[in-house]
Amino acid sequence: MSTIFHHAPLYLITDTPISGLSHIEIVRRATDAGIRMIQLREKNLSKKEIYNAAISIRNITIKHKIVFIVNDYVDIALAVNADGVHLGQEDMPVEEARKIMGKGKLIGISTHSLDQASKAHDAGADYIGFGPMFHTKTKDAGNPKGINALRQVRMLIDIPIVAIGGITWENVTDVLNSGADAAAVASAILTGDIKANVEKFMAAIC
Repeated sequence: MSTIFHHAPLYLITDTPISGLSHIEIVRRATDAGIRMIQLREKNLSKKEIYNAAISIRNITIKHKIVFIVNDYVDIALAVNADGVHLGQEDMPVEEARKIMGKGKLIGISTHSLDQASKAHDAGADYIGFGPMFHTKTKDAGNPKGINALRQVRMLIDIPIVAIGGITWENVTDVLNSGADAAAVASAILTGDIKANVEKFMAAIC
């Protein structure tokens, strides 16, 4: 598991309103830019539309050996043979998702506190998302948690942590140096030139 994030410390989350592009076009551009891990996140389309997008994205990610995660929908993740699913606090419990997905797939859980992180760990999550790290307009997930909270979570659990929320190329190094195995990013990559933005992150990380 940690090997995945070692090779993919930058975890892109698709967002069509921010980018003005379709999920598929986002994935194409991000793939060309060198992204190695992508999550399809969509809250407004029908499940059929999300499934259709996921099928197309899966074809791209398989070809380029990119880890592909589907947000929320365990059934779609399984149907398109995604590498895993990412669940929120109000979604299906980890234990139930595992029964459906099987042991060979990744299950990530969004967490916003030490208690949630600990419970996700104990429930068998493969990794947790933790945040929001900083102020973000992408998603309302509460007040920023900050670097100190990330360090506390790192001391508490031994599974990978994907930090999320307000991460930019200027602060990504602090996040990774404070215990995160990867940084999940939407706005800072999808606003403007995706390739140039990814290159800034890669330069900061390396």
